Amino acid sequence: MDIAAGTGMPEGLRAILAGPAEAVIGLDFDGTLSPIVPDPEKARIHPDGPAVLTRLGTLVGALVIVTGRPAATAVEYGSLATVPRLVVLGHYGLERWEGGALTAPPVPPGLDRVRAGLAALVSGIEGAVVEDKRRAVAVHTRRTAAPGATLDALRDPVAKLAAEAGLVVEPGKFVLELRPPGMDKGMALTAFLRERAARSVLFAGDDLGDLAAFEAVRASGLPGVTVFSGSAELAVEADIVVDGPAGVVRLLGAIADAIAA
Repeated sequence: MDIAAGTGMPEGLRAILAGPAEAVIGLDFDGTLSPIVPDPEKARIHPDGPAVLTRLGTLVGALVIVTGRPAATAVEYGSLATVPRLVVLGHYGLERWEGGALTAPPVPPGLDRVRAGLAALVSGIEGAVVEDKRRAVAVHTRRTAAPGATLDALRDPVAKLAAEAGLVVEPGKFVLELRPPGMDKGMALTAFLRERAARSVLFAGDDLGDLAAFEAVRASGLPGVTVFSGSAELAVEADIVVDGPAGVVRLLGAIADAIAA
């Protein structure tokens, strides 16, 4: 695909370039803007990301990051506080950061039980990491000796713990996240598109949780394009496949160049 020449370009991308002021650019954070790292607290946006997003934010109707992380954490790890026209929807849309202001629901009461239960479940599993996201809790197996097998062994007890606490399990690559029900990335993106009266949309993601947003793009009735930056098994779900966060940032930069030309 050559954006500059306009060859091989999906219809949704053509619509974004033709009417950028009415376009929404949606993005996941981890694995899409930030490389996946063994310690989730050390994740940071691709070095070129803030500058590219700042430029793109001046050219399109809105930028929205939809992430499982707390919204304020994504803003901090992404150096995003000054990006224009940016909204960050954290915890799959339960939190919202916009213009420096954060709005969020009360912390679910079942989380204290989950914190204690997860600590007991992973006790003795070397390399397993429990990440406390305040309104959600996740267990990561990426640093264990057998990440896939360890995750599989944890699925049923984690699902039982989540059900007892009134939470749901969001699976990802070497991670199980326990979070409140009633919201996913697709629902969050759909509501945002309606709020902004979008006329076109792009969404980029890298993992299972992003498939709901891909489906929201397809179901929106808008000219849309989906971008995948993760492992090959999910690449068939996307219109465009790029090589990790570096590829996402290059694509966003090319879009900004084409709009400004």
